[in-house]
Amino acid sequence: MIFESANMDFTGVVVFLFSLMLGPPIILFIIGLAMFRKYRKAAKILFILGGVYLLIGLGICGSLLAS
Repeated sequence: MIFESANMDFTGVVVFLFSLMLGPPIILFIIGLAMFRKYRKAAKILFILGGVYLLIGLGICGSLLAS
């Protein structure tokens, strides 16, 4: 079977989980910064969404990476 190999490399999975938990909050933060001057309320909502996504992503993906 595939899983019987002794030299399995999971760096791709780790990179995917890191990008999944850090990518969208960074993108939301950049979009919020770009919109901050003209649309303050929308930018604040994007900052809050990015923070919540980061908190949940670090909790779920962080627990997967820790085990």
